[in-house]
Amino acid sequence: MQGRPGGARGHGAAAGELRSEIISGNVSVEARIAEELGVREGQVRAAVDLLDGGATVPFIARYRKEATGTLDDAQLRTLEERLRYLRELDERRAAVLESIEAQGKLDDALRAQILAADSKARLEDIYLPYKPKRRTKAQIAREAGLEPLADALLSDPGLDPQTEAAAYVSADKDVNDAAAALEGARAILTERFSEDADLVGELRERMWNRGRLVAKVREGKEEAGAKFSDYFDFAEPFTKLPSHRVLAMLRGEKEEVLDLTLEPEEPTEGPSSFERRIAQQFGIADRGRPGDRWLADTVRWAWRTRFLVRLGIDLRVQLRQNAEDEAVRVFAANLRDLLLAAPAGSRATMGLDPGLRTGVKVAVVDGTGKVVATDTIYPHAPRNRWDESLATLARLCAAHRVDLIAIGNGTASRETDKLAADLIKAHPELKLTKAVVSEAGASVYSASAYASAELPELDVSLRGAVSIARRLQDPLAELVKIDPRSIGVGQYQHDLSEVKLSRSLDAVVEDCVNGVGVDVNTASVPLLRRVSGITEGLAANIVAHRDANGPFRSRKALKDVARLGPKAYEQCAGFLRIQGGEDPLDASSVHPEAYPVVRRISAAAKTDIPALIGNGSVLRDLRPQDFVDESFGLPTVTDILAELEKPGRDPRPAFKTAAFKEGVEEMKDLRPGMLLEGVVTNVAAFGAFVDVGVHQDGLVHVSALSDSYVTDPREVVKPGDIVRVKVLDVDLPRKRISLTLRLEDEAGPQRGGRREGGERRGNPPRQGGRGGGQGRQGGQGGGQGRRGSSQPAPGGAMADALRRAGLAGGK
Repeated sequence: MQGRPGGARGHGAAAGELRSEIISGNVSVEARIAEELGVREGQVRAAVDLLDGGATVPFIARYRKEATGTLDDAQLRTLEERLRYLRELDERRAAVLESIEAQGKLDDALRAQILAADSKARLEDIYLPYKPKRRTKAQIAREAGLEPLADALLSDPGLDPQTEAAAYVSADKDVNDAAAALEGARAILTERFSEDADLVGELRERMWNRGRLVAKVREGKEEAGAKFSDYFDFAEPFTKLPSHRVLAMLRGEKEEVLDLTLEPEEPTEGPSSFERRIAQQFGIADRGRPGDRWLADTVRWAWRTRFLVRLGIDLRVQLRQNAEDEAVRVFAANLRDLLLAAPAGSRATMGLDPGLRTGVKVAVVDGTGKVVATDTIYPHAPRNRWDESLATLARLCAAHRVDLIAIGNGTASRETDKLAADLIKAHPELKLTKAVVSEAGASVYSASAYASAELPELDVSLRGAVSIARRLQDPLAELVKIDPRSIGVGQYQHDLSEVKLSRSLDAVVEDCVNGVGVDVNTASVPLLRRVSGITEGLAANIVAHRDANGPFRSRKALKDVARLGPKAYEQCAGFLRIQGGEDPLDASSVHPEAYPVVRRISAAAKTDIPALIGNGSVLRDLRPQDFVDESFGLPTVTDILAELEKPGRDPRPAFKTAAFKEGVEEMKDLRPGMLLEGVVTNVAAFGAFVDVGVHQDGLVHVSALSDSYVTDPREVVKPGDIVRVKVLDVDLPRKRISLTLRLEDEAGPQRGGRREGGERRGNPPRQGGRGGGQGRQGGQGGGQGRRGSSQPAPGGAMADALRRAGLAGGK
């Protein structure tokens, strides 16, 4: 796990120079972000001004490259997040300064410290001694006049504590004996030690680098908590803990199966290194003087009752934050890959939502996604109307000229896939192609208010078949109708910060939608509302205007939509496409504000715009520099020429389907050594899940993804990828399928992935005790489960995949 607790910046000399400037109050938020991103301050300032002015990240990245010096969307997202954090930090800094100033305790040195604080943790460390708090033991001791005693014993260990304390005994002040006086003095020193901001920051850093998280099973919880068995006796350094293990252990603790302990370092004889550092900070040493023993005991007491407790809380927060950040990153990356999966395109498609007793729901949609037919067939047990079902499907396919069959991957998926295969074999004249489609989240859509409004005449169960068909046509357009958290490509999403997760996933959806572009004459409200500058209300107005007045014939016509003002038009126009409209440029990503540039290009090429579009030989002979002016710089002109050469180019890959092996339909059909084709369904920190068509996703452990070291499994595979795998091992009782992408690997237990003792081929041995060589997650995950019943599976699609891969205690 990456990340550091709050403390020093650690960026070397450059950070030191920046810190000096912050102390003098001369460094802006923009300068700090520029230093962190390694770009010019002017680039950041321009981006901040645009963001503050209401511009979106996709708009800035695509159409304001000159202003920002071509910052891309990833840099802008990082900038946006850091801007939010640093502004919150500055707001808190102002509140801290105001609070301390009101107490009359703000001097120049303290002000400089506060201005130099570069993280929220550092700021709170500095503020702690001045933070209003309940009456502490130290405060009560001060009120009893015991601070001079504490100061005397600390400054002169040659004094005898008992003798000195006797002078402070006072019944009136509730100091009844020397022991009570020494207890008060210890409370004062303990508080003083633990509120040294520099020392706290240093010890926090030391504990992070040296400490480890220890998990033990609670007595009597072994059977009930079997899914957490990898963590029954577990220890691993904080700096090496991957996010899924942290989240799994925190879940185990929450479910009262595990006890977690944060150990600051390996146990040693005598005082710990932390106690020695505290003693050193305050000049305490054992030299045989009368007060040395008492001061050493005070240091030990301060460490155990104040420092360790506080640092334990801080590092728990840090572990969770780092784990959440990584889990959110993985979720966002997987979501991006799923949204940008290859679309089958505008082809008539039949969606099959598999079921056994309740039948297979059938929906046919035309090339635009409009529902043209629905039905329910019962090919499987208990009715077994196989031939009748084939006849029904053949009739529907012929009547509506169906090209594609999309099969949901839930219960009875493999049996329904065989039905589709028989249909294709029996009717070659139909020229059908079949594909299995993930139906995670389809039940969420089917029961949503939007689905009710979009498909009011259809039963909830049939809406799922419609969604499955449309997902094959255009995954992006269909999946935007579902809450991203319900799509089921994340880890432990129900344990994550809802705000953090939603913000990240919303940004991914926004970037994907705008990166692809949207046909304004066919787009749904959920798709339109993800377009730059368009709110949900405005999206509804666009659709209402389209329904009332017919298709938009030009981008200019968008200005007639109620409440779509100049700012919204500026933000959205370039991302909305109009096919076959009045101006051929309206079907491209060229922004209307840049149409004059295209006209100058057309004049220079001595041809009209329709003839120019797609004419690569002419366009490649033009020099972008010749069309640069005060409004449009070289980056924009270069983009325009590229767009004119391939207008409306879809950045998504070409559509293709996986071919599941004939005769391999259930886990019992698998044999070690088999070579199979499959589809990557999910990617986690510990590996990739692959659907090979047997109802259970197999796991390719991170160590079996490549012959070389793999830091991030997404470097090798992404959800939706079609891959060729070898079966290493099949564990039917625990429903485990172990796969490898390294086809030369020898099949058999403990091959290719984790070996005995946790050693991994390709990746180094894991440090620490037992615990998840295959990344066991305690059966937790998130999102909507597969739709075999009306209720989602516990933990969602990720948990379901883990259970199917046998990583959840064989459940």
